[in-house]
Amino acid sequence: MSKERKKLTNITTTGFGTQSSQSGRRFYRKDGTVNVIRKGQGFFDRMSLFHAMIAMPRWKFWSSLALSYISINLFFACIYYFIGVESLMGIEGGSKAQHFAEAFFFSAQTFTTVGYGRISPTGLEANAIAAVEAFLGVLSFALASGLFYGRFAKPRAYLRFSDIALITPFKEGKAFMFRAAPFKNNHLMDAEVKLTVGMRTEENGLEVNSFYTLEVEYGKINALVLNWTVVHPINEESPLYGMSLNDMKKASVEILVYIKAYDEGFANSVVARTSYTAHEIIEDAKFKPMYRPAPTGDATFLFLDRLNSIEKL
Repeated sequence: MSKERKKLTNITTTGFGTQSSQSGRRFYRKDGTVNVIRKGQGFFDRMSLFHAMIAMPRWKFWSSLALSYISINLFFACIYYFIGVESLMGIEGGSKAQHFAEAFFFSAQTFTTVGYGRISPTGLEANAIAAVEAFLGVLSFALASGLFYGRFAKPRAYLRFSDIALITPFKEGKAFMFRAAPFKNNHLMDAEVKLTVGMRTEENGLEVNSFYTLEVEYGKINALVLNWTVVHPINEESPLYGMSLNDMKKASVEILVYIKAYDEGFANSVVARTSYTAHEIIEDAKFKPMYRPAPTGDATFLFLDRLNSIEKL
């Protein structure tokens, strides 16, 4: 394919810049997050704690809450222990380890405002510390409640993309294709897909990032309830026309995927993103079917574990 025809192909801007020497290997990670690490400011200045807590994986979220809870109670237990456990009425006898454990559990009861009453603070110092801890506990649980609601109510597409994409015979030529499928019991309507290809090209003796829109066979579907195989015909209008897979690898081709749909449950639009580099593309293969009728014939089975199932042609 000539460079002149490439320049006439729907050039688009993505916000990733054009200087290829100043950009990394890929623009989007496989999970759809932007592959950009911000520098030049302090860690807390460039990070939104709320967004981080809302977006982090479930196991990290629960681990962070548990670690914070234990750390705070250990901190206050140390304070109670060092001012003297005699300032906590109800602790009698036992070893130093038992005294510290009692101080830790008293801290947990104060932090959560449970207050069983067996152990209670005496004296100004212990009461002042307990008052501060109880205040921090109320604020912490209010913050945690907001995070729980934010994670629970955040609109998500719940779409899973195939790990690999294919270049396979299609009609009288070839096509690039991948597939996506909903993996929850949500109902997505009016789903539309947009594809953009980024590649390194040469302009005026300089290597630059160029981005082109890829036309798809069906860019919009009424309901996304089964798997959706997105197909980009590689014809003479395609920026990929005439390029072998090795050519794509040399040009650092990356295909950016953007799917937007309307979720009836959230009553809001949801978005899913991913990308495929040339190293994640397989030639001369086809996807195996993902769904079939139920044995009774009154429903359809969608096998999500077959999302990446292919067979060579």
